[in-house]
Amino acid sequence: MEIDDLPLAEFAFPGPLRDSLVATILSGTKTSTSALLVGYERAGDPLPEVGERSAVVNSEGRRVAVIELTEVRVLRLADVDLQHALDEGEGDESVAQWRAGHETFWHSAEVRAELGDPGFTADDDTMVVTERFRLVHRS
Repeated sequence: MEIDDLPLAEFAFPGPLRDSLVATILSGTKTSTSALLVGYERAGDPLPEVGERSAVVNSEGRRVAVIELTEVRVLRLADVDLQHALDEGEGDESVAQWRAGHETFWHSAEVRAELGDPGFTADDDTMVVTERFRLVHRS
């Protein structure tokens, strides 16, 4: 399958955070990611499945890489483990540090607007989708 035929993998929103995340994917530092289960539910999107490939896009919308999912888990936010946090490649050294950064993002006006819930707040029981992936191709 050609890169142009693959579904998109968009990390964060276009801008500096996306650019940073894409750079860590391209360098091989980032091999996992997290999303809110409620985001999939509200959008009516199916959960990702192991073996799926997608095209990573940068802030300009250009397809810059192909990743393949190697693991998908749905778990409580409180149950995210250190290895997952480290493998997200964002420099976090503890689960608490990882969680604080993700909660800042998930509590942002952009995410709350995307969810259609201006008061959304993540807590220990918030369900998250964790994905592990491998870099298959760089453009």
